[in-house]
Amino acid sequence: MRARGLSKRFGHLQAVDGVDLTVPRASVYGFLGPNGSGKSTTIRMLCGLLIPSAGEIEVLGLKIPEQAEELRKRIGYMTQKFSLYEDLTVRENLEFLATVQGLSRETRRTRIEELLAAYNLADRAKQLAGTMSGGQKQRLALAGATVHKPELLFLDEPTSAVDPESRRDFWEKLFDLADLGTTILVSTHYMDEAERCHRIAILDTGRLVADGTPGELTRALAGQTVGVRASEPRKAQAALHGATGVISVAQVGNELRVLTAAGTDAQSGLQAFLRQQGIQAEVAPIEPNLEDVFVSATHPQAVERAA
Repeated sequence: MRARGLSKRFGHLQAVDGVDLTVPRASVYGFLGPNGSGKSTTIRMLCGLLIPSAGEIEVLGLKIPEQAEELRKRIGYMTQKFSLYEDLTVRENLEFLATVQGLSRETRRTRIEELLAAYNLADRAKQLAGTMSGGQKQRLALAGATVHKPELLFLDEPTSAVDPESRRDFWEKLFDLADLGTTILVSTHYMDEAERCHRIAILDTGRLVADGTPGELTRALAGQTVGVRASEPRKAQAALHGATGVISVAQVGNELRVLTAAGTDAQSGLQAFLRQQGIQAEVAPIEPNLEDVFVSATHPQAVERAA
């Protein structure tokens, strides 16, 4: 999948602004961004549900939106809201979706049995979808989205309403699909999910502000993240919010996690600053994580640098 200069305007609102993306085959590509950053709008344009205001899109060798109808036969789409029929059973939902996708009767029967087994739904085949738990509904929705064995799967915040164990199980299913050759584009708010992606893109105010593997993005922040141990952590945190170059300060247990701007003398500079404030503290570099990347990329300073 490839997009160049992708933009979408709704009246005076620039929802997506000049986004360039390249998503390799058989990979799990993560989309991150604050609410209203343009993630869902971008996904809808990529799968042909929304016509862009500007830019070029090529998906599975097809030009979008011109060949969107042909593309729909080769992709799957799953939203955060359960969109199947709650008054139908698990099997009836899958039968309906398989019919809509044009599978023959014999193929439908075989495929549905495969999906019931693969997504641990065989013992619930006769259960009404509306009576299932959030995790069970999620598995059914994913089974429905893949009933026709799509080459490309779009997932728009699919795990926003399920427990951590169900989220882990869901991600194992995604990697099973990727191993079989399916390309997956998934938007999420969870940093632990983003860390599992082969590659991630971060959107903010409709613009692409970071793109790379989780390792590449965290390594780029080397030296910008420090840990601060102080006898009065809340006092130290309040003081650090006013320090030059500090982007964010968060308390994690008894330690403060401080993210600084590029070019800041994080360790010695903050040590001296706290001393001037009459606060005794130990300051030492720590490994950055993807949350630090997200905060750095979406912070107003980063937006100003990209402008």
